[in-house]
Amino acid sequence: MGDFTGFPLWGPQFYAELEHHNTREFWAAHKARWERDVRDPMRELVAALEPEFGPAIVFRPYRDVRFSADKSPYKTHQGAIAGPAPGFGYYVGLDADGLIVGGGFRSHSPDQTDRFRRAVHADDGGVLPRIVETLLGQGYVMEGASLKTRPRGYPADHPRIDLLRRKELMAVTNVGTPPWLATPAALDHVRAMWEQLRPLAEWVVTNVGAE
Repeated sequence: MGDFTGFPLWGPQFYAELEHHNTREFWAAHKARWERDVRDPMRELVAALEPEFGPAIVFRPYRDVRFSADKSPYKTHQGAIAGPAPGFGYYVGLDADGLIVGGGFRSHSPDQTDRFRRAVHADDGGVLPRIVETLLGQGYVMEGASLKTRPRGYPADHPRIDLLRRKELMAVTNVGTPPWLATPAALDHVRAMWEQLRPLAEWVVTNVGAE
């Protein structure tokens, strides 16, 4: 594996076309360049960040269509997540709009959501709300599945009810295609954003766990 040199801008252009031509024929015609200009740079990026943020999983490009009405065979983005288990830690992705960076957790079980809510309820010092407020001020948005009403067992007037409604919590920013994306400097930019996200990533690992 070579050193990370940036994400060629061909990647976002490819995903924009894939959104309209999501076929095996289109994929086969572009697979070799996808490997060179998308997959390999993603692997090189997370390998360079591994000493600071842990090992990463680079997601496969194929969609699981077994239970989906949408039978499009390929994902229209390339993502990777670094952390102690799938769904926990630091995220980086590339799609038609460019670079996406995030952190937090995607719930893989009701037990994880329950642990998250119990930790939010017990957080009388407001640690997580302050983390979220800081990230919002830095331009991140909070994403993840959420209830429209209060979760069972918690009062509607709970001071942290907005967080309690969440089943998972990811802070995400859509970076786009800045001039540095196709250069080695992209590594430093992603590293800096993951550092901003470290308090949230560490909070969810400590309080939600990866089981």
